[in-house]
Amino acid sequence: MRVRTATDLGAFIRERRVQLGMDQSDLAEKAGTSRKWIVEVEQGKPRAEIGLVLRTLKALGVSFDLAADCAQKAVAASEPANVDINNILDSLKKRP
Repeated sequence: MRVRTATDLGAFIRERRVQLGMDQSDLAEKAGTSRKWIVEVEQGKPRAEIGLVLRTLKALGVSFDLAADCAQKAVAASEPANVDINNILDSLKKRP
């Protein structure tokens, strides 16, 4: 699952919790937080404390790798571009 927003993360946490047959109280106890906090995170709480989020994911047996979207763009930008100068000149000649 691709997680890009707090709502996505909350949906992922809920889905994983249900897969494991846990209720919100079970997860809260295992993560060392309150049931209320679990409810808020599953609903997409935008300002959830990162430490608690990481503990919650660990309690669910989740590990992850981080990747930057910009890394691929940087590689592409550093590669030489194949440019046809004649096409560029022709398109400039056609301008009014």
